[in-house]
Amino acid sequence: MPLAFLRLDLEYAKRGYARYAAYPAATLAGLFTNTVFGFMRAFILLALFEGGGEIGGYDRAATVTYAWLTQGLAATIFIWGWQDLGLRIRTGDIATDLIRPVHPLRAGLAFDVGRSLYHAIFRGVPPVVIGSLVFGITTPSGPAVWLAFGLSCGLAIVVSYAFRAIYNVASFWLLDWRGTTILAITAANFFSGFVIPVAFFPLPLEAIARATPFPAMLQVPVDIFVGRVAGAEVVAALASQLAWAILLLLAATWLFDRGVRRLVVQGG
Repeated sequence: MPLAFLRLDLEYAKRGYARYAAYPAATLAGLFTNTVFGFMRAFILLALFEGGGEIGGYDRAATVTYAWLTQGLAATIFIWGWQDLGLRIRTGDIATDLIRPVHPLRAGLAFDVGRSLYHAIFRGVPPVVIGSLVFGITTPSGPAVWLAFGLSCGLAIVVSYAFRAIYNVASFWLLDWRGTTILAITAANFFSGFVIPVAFFPLPLEAIARATPFPAMLQVPVDIFVGRVAGAEVVAALASQLAWAILLLLAATWLFDRGVRRLVVQGG
């Protein structure tokens, strides 16, 4: 039985990859946008280092790397804009998902892994390569750091998916979930470290941000890549991501199952 479910997971992942591979023009447009914003963000952030020095453990080279790496990871980890589950709940299509042998959230996660793989290859790597050619970037110091970065990105995708699932599940209770979605996206956009590194925040705000799951979606992989965290700190960062992934997946599943029971009781 577990092997059968793994085959289903693989099939959903293939479908996630194929769905986005079917729109190469959209991919090219997204790649162009990511690259343009990469240049804009790099130049803006570099202005902070005209006098040299560091900010929150980031020097000039690490900050340029941050600008391009976050542009590369934006579509891969996908911290904002996803409404697929909410739309299926709103339209009633979720009923079809409920009769399938795989829990809808598990199927959605497998699908999202396929999506993230496609975006990593075609919208993630190219901007980082362009940034490295034009500006030069900081790269991991050895295979162990590359491995830790890869694991961190995988966990970031799971944390992001679970968070997105939670605010989509609100559709079971809300007639219009867009307000909740906007609030969730705004919080994720800021506290994940996408706008500026979390280390640039004033200390009280940084403490608040690090007490949330948002840095686990983006800031942690970047910190590992640029070497801001090393040794035991990397292990602690990965453990924190894993904890957030488990906690948010459990919360999303619990909320989803409660929403389904509510739907069934009401005859939906």
